[in-house]
Formats: sequence, C-alpha cells, structure tokens
Amino acid sequence: MIPNVLSIAGVDPSGGAGLLADLKTFSALGAYGTGVVAALTAQNTLGVTGVHAVPVAFIAQQLDTLFADVRIDAVKLGMLGSSEIVSSVAAALRRHGVTRLVVDPVMVSKSGHHLLAPDAVAALRAEILPLAEIITPNLPEAGVLLNCPPIRTLADMRTAARALHALGPRIVVLKGGHLDGADSTDVIDDGVTQTELHSPRIQTKNTHGTGCTLSAAIAALLPRHADPLAAIRAAKEYLTAAIAASGQLAVGTGHGPVHHFHNLWKP
Repeated sequence: MIPNVLSIAGVDPSGGAGLLADLKTFSALGAYGTGVVAALTAQNTLGVTGVHAVPVAFIAQQLDTLFADVRIDAVKLGMLGSSEIVSSVAAALRRHGVTRLVVDPVMVSKSGHHLLAPDAVAALRAEILPLAEIITPNLPEAGVLLNCPPIRTLADMRTAARALHALGPRIVVLKGGHLDGADSTDVIDDGVTQTELHSPRIQTKNTHGTGCTLSAAIAALLPRHADPLAAIRAAKEYLTAAIAASGQLAVGTGHGPVHHFHNLWKP
C-alpha cells in the first residue's frame, strides 16, 4: 500500500525548503504527499524577507478536514512560527491519534532569519516533543532546545542527544552538519543505544532545505520499514545523493536547493 504522508510546515516560494520541498521528497520516495500550510514566507535562495502566519483556527480546520477523509500514515512537522500555532497543532495531533510523527524543529533559516518566535520554543519543547517518534534537530537547534553551550564535538553531540531524548521523543536524530571534518556524522539515540551514521561531507553551497528534506524523507520511509533506524539510514543516503547531485540544478544565486529528483530525472 502506498503510504499517505502529511507535512505541516511553511511555504518557501523558491521550492527548496518547507512544504514544497517536503512534497517533492515524499514523491521521490514513493509516498503520496499531503500538506497543511502553517506559515507563508517571502523567501528565495538568498534569504527570508518576510513571514506571514496562517490564522490558528484555519490551521486546525485544515487538519480536521484532512483527517476526516484521508488516512495519514506518517506526519512531518516543520515551521510553525508561534506558540499559539504550536499548541493548536499539538492538540490536533492528539485529537487524531498521530503516533508516527517526525519533528524538524525549524528555528532559523539558512540565511540566519529566525523562523520560530522565542515564546514558541517552550511550547514546542513541552507539547510537541513528547508526541514525536523522531526529532531531527541540527546543532544550533539542539542548543536552543536544551539551553546549553554550543555543541562543538562528537562527544558533545552524544551528551546532547541523550539529553534531547529525555525531553520525550522516542528517537533523536542529532545532525552533525555544523561540525568540521571530512565526514558529516549524525548521532541517533533511542534512550538505550546510540548509533552514529556517517556520510562524506560534500563541498557545495547548495544546502538550502537539507533539514526539511531529511525529516520528510524519514517520514516518507517510516511506513515502509519495521525498524525506524532503517528508515533513518535510507533517508540519510537519499539526502546525501540529493546534495551530491545539486549541481545539476540552476536555482537562484545563493544557497541552492538539493536535487530531490536526482534518481528520477536525467541531467
């Protein structure tokens, strides 16, 4: 059965991140994509120039209407923007019994624009993380969630991953892309075991939407894998190949997108 996967996220008009990137990822990995718009942005590969939140009641209406008709096999959560939206989405997830939830705690864009209001961080920590099957923070996001000093080493990552697990998610995927080195190492923590996933660090400026793409890939693959770690491994392999093929695209003059359809389109 082809899984139906939902993204609740913001819209990036350039298509490299957010809801549009999630839908591309779902499609590339054989899942039927659905989407609920939680925020609108004015954005391109150079940066974000504006954010417009969708009314909270309408986000809830989108969710309730979708769940009333469509079987949803997994949910990916991206940019929410405000504490009111976080609380409303958390209530909807509980209301509809969502268990296969992948959370990408989007806080800052690649260009440095803050996408999550400070008062929403506490709401995300308290209301969303305990519902999550998997969370996928990068190192700056982990630092904000834990209110800890900068994470600078692999040893710091191991400590932070276990601390993040204590906030409630069943599995933590702590991404190490911000560290230096020839490899990009992620630390996976399920509360008992820590696993490290390694991939070569690809020298490219085309990294717009990498976090969105990884979390969307995990959500798309979770319904097809009995073992969540297998889905996480496959998602990381997909993202690494999408980054490697990003030079085939010519989108914008800043941080370009990854190539979501690298395995389907001919150069």
